[in-house]
Amino acid sequence: MASKAEIESLEGLLRKLPAEDQAEAFRILYGNHPEDVAVHPAVQKLAEECDFDVAAYRFSAAPEQLRGPRKVRVGVIQTQIIEPTDAPIEQQFQAICRRTEQLIHAAGAMGCNVLGLQEAWTMPFAFCTREKHPWLEFAEPIDGPSTQFLAGLARQYNMVIVSPILERDNMHGGTIHNTAVVIGNRGNIIGKHRKNHIPRVGDFNESTYYMEGDTGWPVFETQFGKIGINICYGRHHPLNWLMFGINGAEIVFNPSATVGALSEPLWPIEARCASIANNYFTLGINRIGTESFPNEFTSGDGKAAHNDFGHFYGSSYITAPDGGRSPGLSRTRDGVLVAEVDLNHCRQVKDKWGFQMTQRLKEYAEVLSAAAQHDFEPQVISDPGLAHVAPNKGAVGLHHERPKTLKAPTPTAPLSLSQDHSKSLLMNSVTQPTKVES
Repeated sequence: MASKAEIESLEGLLRKLPAEDQAEAFRILYGNHPEDVAVHPAVQKLAEECDFDVAAYRFSAAPEQLRGPRKVRVGVIQTQIIEPTDAPIEQQFQAICRRTEQLIHAAGAMGCNVLGLQEAWTMPFAFCTREKHPWLEFAEPIDGPSTQFLAGLARQYNMVIVSPILERDNMHGGTIHNTAVVIGNRGNIIGKHRKNHIPRVGDFNESTYYMEGDTGWPVFETQFGKIGINICYGRHHPLNWLMFGINGAEIVFNPSATVGALSEPLWPIEARCASIANNYFTLGINRIGTESFPNEFTSGDGKAAHNDFGHFYGSSYITAPDGGRSPGLSRTRDGVLVAEVDLNHCRQVKDKWGFQMTQRLKEYAEVLSAAAQHDFEPQVISDPGLAHVAPNKGAVGLHHERPKTLKAPTPTAPLSLSQDHSKSLLMNSVTQPTKVES
């Protein structure tokens, strides 16, 4: 659970403002605010009994003459682990599944058509520990127990489910991957996508377990739209988002596991920026809670050994192609967020802003191809006058001094040996045959 120092949500603070100021603050921060949608009393009762939050919104698009509305309901779930991390693996897995099932029932009752779960939802985010045992016991093939479990719920609610798991690829030597499985609304497996960018920062020791994915940037065509999945750290890479847009995505999920001290100021910006730049819907999903592990571990940033990763701050949200976004879920509580969207909105915003028409893919590709080569030279045009500017540490602005680097040691004088001494050293260095005892 969160400590007393953790506020529940940014939106909770904003709602303390007077009504008029509150509306203006939301307009400035969140753009075109979606319409609030009332949650059915039965769903609200389930949420209260099972102690989680529910929220629903509606993003509207303009009516068109030749195309009817393409309305679907998209949603996300954020949760914390249930059992302590030193509990038996099977016990932890079953408890997480039971808890997730409660929230999926709520999403299904809210009419959700496409639902995204958080990164590695079946387990604690143990990759900070660098320990292989017991955490790799959570790994499973894409048709493993979590997929079998979710397939029944997908059929029950006619719902596509994006299920990010720790994958063990038994067809390729049991290799481990950070993978999202896309389960169709008939309970079938549509496909999978593996995480493209693996962090190597702070406690994110994920490359101890798996490396960069090999599935490209697939877009999954479903009954409810074209879906992409940008897993966690990939949200820091604008070209990663771009590739899903190039492949025709209308909805892109960003299942994540990220903590406050590292990324919280970036969280409300990155998926939203991707929606604006690529004109599709994005859904940012983050787990909640503080997960403590039996053994202390160290960081790549010099912190003292510790047992927990930090506070996972939730705050899952949905953004429309024009940059308007929903309020986020809580920073401290499990929750379900569902939004009705009209996929016609994607093309309408593309037509309005013309980003795809004005982008320069051919020119980008040429420079990127060159930049990938070892002999690449950046296109830098220097002010010729800089050659005549003497370094002045008292001046305001850049100091044009050569950066300090390590200095090459000065070779010492060689040993002065007599010719006879040198010969004796060489003779002594010759390996003599080993005498074998009879």
